[in-house]
Amino acid sequence: MRSSPPDIASLDGGKVALWGWGREGRAAYHAIRARLPSLALTLFCSAAEAAEAAALGDANLVAITDVSAERLSAFDVVVKSPGISPYKPEAVVAAENGTRFIGGTALWFAEHADADGVAANTICVTGTKGKSTTTALLAHLLRAGGHVTALAGNIGLPLLEALEPDIAPEFWAIELSSYQTGDVAQSGVRPQVAIALNVFPEHLDWHGSHERYVEDKLKLITQARPCIAVLNANDPRLAQLGATLAHSEVRWFGHREGWHLREDDLYRGDAFVMDTRALPLPGRHNRGNLCAVLTAIEALGLDATPLAPHAATFRPLPNRLQTIGLRDGITYVNDSISTTPHASLAALDCFASRRVAILVGGHDRGLPWEEFAEAMRERAPMAIVTMGQNGPRINALLEPVAAQGTFALSAANDLADAMAQARAALGGEGVVLLSPGAPSFGAYRDYVARGRHFAELAGFDPDLISTIPGLGVA
Repeated sequence: MRSSPPDIASLDGGKVALWGWGREGRAAYHAIRARLPSLALTLFCSAAEAAEAAALGDANLVAITDVSAERLSAFDVVVKSPGISPYKPEAVVAAENGTRFIGGTALWFAEHADADGVAANTICVTGTKGKSTTTALLAHLLRAGGHVTALAGNIGLPLLEALEPDIAPEFWAIELSSYQTGDVAQSGVRPQVAIALNVFPEHLDWHGSHERYVEDKLKLITQARPCIAVLNANDPRLAQLGATLAHSEVRWFGHREGWHLREDDLYRGDAFVMDTRALPLPGRHNRGNLCAVLTAIEALGLDATPLAPHAATFRPLPNRLQTIGLRDGITYVNDSISTTPHASLAALDCFASRRVAILVGGHDRGLPWEEFAEAMRERAPMAIVTMGQNGPRINALLEPVAAQGTFALSAANDLADAMAQARAALGGEGVVLLSPGAPSFGAYRDYVARGRHFAELAGFDPDLISTIPGLGVA
């Protein structure tokens, strides 16, 4: 088997397994099977997923529900779903024994490599906060300029599902989580443009430490070696990183010489472009990320200035500071994708002039909430309701601050209880803001299910608020 780049053809003749049978895992299976119909595949998955895989009737697919270092070590290559950490003990041991772990993102990039090792017209977007909206906005503006563009990746369409689209896109707008950035580096293929928005503590359970999270997140810039790196001049880590990059041209956003905001006004250098206050981009941070999009468009060799006004027709994404409706004097805002305290703080800033009750808490990954608690001394909403596994820990941190009388603090058993307490605290007028600052694991399958339940409890149809606009090629 060829070792690099790890394209699908290189798997032929090897001992290959799939690990994970979620959407990414299924996409990997179908992509491999389309190219290598007789390749023997082993699937590591749950019992329920094994039954689903068996229903495919593929005689060359065997499902195993017991994952161990010994079993993994029997394979040359394991195609791993993004949610499975390569730092799991069994994966570490198997890698030491020679098993190669790759992801579907690496396979896709290997399939799209030009002779110079660049995946032409690919724009990858990563960052702890705002990457989905930024990627979707990038696709929206490119399409507004008449360019057929694919919107794919972590945003909701696995790249391998778009391996051979019916219409060949001119550009690829690709969202990457910290679980996937290393896959691009591992592929050995350089993105044409890579955007890094910001870096905050996140996903410590997957990465193992904050330091490793930062290292993995920034692999898109440091190891994937994009031709052009678009970096946030206002993020201290990225500002420091930019000075060290010898392999990429660096273009800054948020800098007065390029695309940046002055208060709410958008500027290109010293040239005023537009007022951003009316744009359907929730939060000033998202309007700031418009600067990242316009910088990337220029990096593609296009004129970004005439495309900027088309941000006015952008459709906001679900679960991201999404106003789902008004009922009985209460506005309900769904920010279920918020999984860090920084995201909850940013959400509160968007409603600083409103009467707000925020719901925080969920799966406990050990992220620190001290900064959030300290911020509540000056930026507190009317009420904070804690919930979930880390709810008691957050509540304990907030108690001394709440004792000053600046906000009401209460603890809830679940989301329904939290919403009832929030409504009571608002007295029939204000905003109930779901911005948990924590994952949904345990109580919900994912943040989408949590957001749907929030909408349902508020009295709205969850199906009407769940669709991500623009996925695929258009």
